[in-house]
Amino acid sequence: MPSPNLNTHNFLYKVPFKFLSLHSFSSINNANFNHLPLDIQRFLSLLHEFSNTLLSVKSIHAQIITNSVSKHHFLSSNLVRSYSELGCLGLARKVFDKIPQPKPILCNSMLNGYLRNQCYKETIELFELMGASDWGFDSYSCNFVLKACMELEDYERGREVIKRAADHRVDGDKFLGSSMVNFFMKFGDFDSARLVFNQMISRDVVCWNSMIGGYVKGCYYVAAFDLFLEMILCGVRPSAITMVSLVQACGGTRNLELGKRVHGLVLVFGLGTDVLVHTALIDMYSKLGEHERAQSVFDIMPAKTLVSWNVIISGYVQNCLVYEAFDLFQKLILIGGGFDSGTIISLLQGCAQVADLESGKVLHGYIFRKGLDINVILCTALVDLYSKCGALKEATFVFDRMKNRNVITWTAMLVGLAQNGHAEDAIRLFGKMQEEGVTANSTTLVSLVHCCAHLGSLKKGRSVHARLLRHGYAFDVVNRTALIDMYAKCGNINYAERLFEDVSFLKDVISWNSMITGYGMHGQGHKALDLYHRMLDEGLKPNKTTFVSLLSACSHSGLVDQGRRLFLSMESDHNIRANEKHYACYVDLLSRAGHIEEAEVLINQMPFQSSREVFEALLNGCRMHKNIDIGIKAADYLLSLDATNPGIYIMLSNIYAEARRWDAVDHIRGLMRGRGLKKTPGCSLIEVGKQLHAFFAGEDSHPNSVEIDRILENLKSELEALGYVPDTSCVLRDVDEAMKIKSLWRHSERLAIAFGLLHTPAGSLIRISKNLRVCGDCHTVTKYISKVVKMEIIVRDANRFHHFVDGKCSCNDYW
Repeated sequence: MPSPNLNTHNFLYKVPFKFLSLHSFSSINNANFNHLPLDIQRFLSLLHEFSNTLLSVKSIHAQIITNSVSKHHFLSSNLVRSYSELGCLGLARKVFDKIPQPKPILCNSMLNGYLRNQCYKETIELFELMGASDWGFDSYSCNFVLKACMELEDYERGREVIKRAADHRVDGDKFLGSSMVNFFMKFGDFDSARLVFNQMISRDVVCWNSMIGGYVKGCYYVAAFDLFLEMILCGVRPSAITMVSLVQACGGTRNLELGKRVHGLVLVFGLGTDVLVHTALIDMYSKLGEHERAQSVFDIMPAKTLVSWNVIISGYVQNCLVYEAFDLFQKLILIGGGFDSGTIISLLQGCAQVADLESGKVLHGYIFRKGLDINVILCTALVDLYSKCGALKEATFVFDRMKNRNVITWTAMLVGLAQNGHAEDAIRLFGKMQEEGVTANSTTLVSLVHCCAHLGSLKKGRSVHARLLRHGYAFDVVNRTALIDMYAKCGNINYAERLFEDVSFLKDVISWNSMITGYGMHGQGHKALDLYHRMLDEGLKPNKTTFVSLLSACSHSGLVDQGRRLFLSMESDHNIRANEKHYACYVDLLSRAGHIEEAEVLINQMPFQSSREVFEALLNGCRMHKNIDIGIKAADYLLSLDATNPGIYIMLSNIYAEARRWDAVDHIRGLMRGRGLKKTPGCSLIEVGKQLHAFFAGEDSHPNSVEIDRILENLKSELEALGYVPDTSCVLRDVDEAMKIKSLWRHSERLAIAFGLLHTPAGSLIRISKNLRVCGDCHTVTKYISKVVKMEIIVRDANRFHHFVDGKCSCNDYW
């Protein structure tokens, strides 16, 4: 098997340039049919001149029958060809069946007719009939059937055809040889392809192109260039197709210097004006990030085809120059050039890239106004555009009206739902995808992994992990990293660690960051720091995300001094300048630890304008440590940025409530009512069996409400017997104590825990996901419950994980 890797290849220095001016081989002369009878020649001439309409062919056919020459094999084969070219295979077959013992020339016309009209099974069936009836066949027959096998992806049948060709000694033909090479290359059987190629007695440039092109498609670039050198040494002058394959190989290797040398060879061989070669060069330079060189090649093209325009437009989009691509599109329109679905697909991809919804809608309108072919790729590009722009209604509209949807279409819709916060809908869509028999690819499954992580659904996550294993996708670094993230976010940090520490796992910096983030979420800041130092020892260079993860881990574990050192070391040791996310994490670290004034000073010294995240972190610290003055300033700034964010009002209201300034609380809540803003209700999710159950604070509409209330009442009595005293300061409303206590016992996580106790076997683990931060009293109650019921309870709130075991929490009451 040839090596798929290619370093900088110096093959050009091995080319003996005396061969570069050799003439190509002479073409084969057309057959001379002057020996045929005059009436046969006359009908052949008529078929040649007037076979463009069915009426004409039928009229000529009638004359042939009238003149009693319909049994002539050569004339019949031309009739079959004429009918086939018009798509009238039934009439072609009637002509064929009139000949009792058809010769190969007639059989080949019928085989070719079936092949032209994509009737691949019929092509093979006729070939089998030829063998069974002992009609005989030649290299052309095998060539047609082999192509049908390729279209049907029937490797075994194709090998049988090749064996029969060898048994009948018709495999020496160079045209069949090229088809055999193409066949083996298509199925990745490079050794068999090379064996056939080496055994060919006569090899023209088409044969060499088949072999070189096959190597390039299989990503065996070294073998392709080596064979090209051998071709030159054999005195075969390369064609445009040869150079197109080599140019594509340069794009595949990401080797710009090699690409420049091949470009030079194109000029040496006098192919500098060929449209196909020019288009391949534009594509290569675009893929290598050399859009200016690509534009230069495009500019000197003597004749530009629509394909050339599409490739240069696509190249600009690939290089994130979306609006430059639109400028080219405008030029195409101005010169009166048409465009097709390929043009629009590239521009739609560009719009998705920069989230330009308006331009995307204009392009969508062009599709209908110009009557473009509404194919799967075009519709998928529309679904992807609308999804990435957050326009799920439009994405769903396009998706639901598609007659044909492939795995890429389903994945685009699924990813769109997942990225826009509709994880449950994405999982339901995956169920429909399975019902329609569409096999998921790696991207589909990884999107589902992210959905499970978002929902905290460990059971569904494990199910998707199993699918990744079955399909052989679980060992890819991207997929493994997604699984680490999912297990960490679903509360199973030990399994995430196990995946990370697998010796077969070739980790990149993103994998290390994911594990550091996981430790941080679970309050294991020291482990996160240890992993960071191990990462440095193994020679990996941290990036900006690494420090965001580390600072967040320090924040959740109260490691203030370590966080300070990390923040300072970013630029001094790693030449990474802190951005808004780093400052937000550092402010959060200081604010949580009670260093509110220091955090405020840091904000004032920031080298850029403070972001919303930075002041939200400060405001949260002010709430935790009851710093009203700085909290009011932070809230005022945040409201100046976005006066419609209910979270800011709620946090400021809570600061006033904890200070028992009920008049200010009423004022803030009055502002919210006046602006139509509502507080996000507390919601907790628990997975029982294969179903996720959602509980909202104060809810009593669940089918198991009576049992849940009974369990909570029993727990309340047991906890009070152990010394539990409700902390009603968590209830930030001006009501009496009894109402405050009742309100606390209707918090969503308590309802979810009670439901879990109702449906979970004794001694097992309960997992809860909550959309808001756990309040102090619920935190205390959950510690008591874990001790009373002797079960581990894992709660993921808006900030982190809490592992409650035997009356203790992993956060050490720091959250």
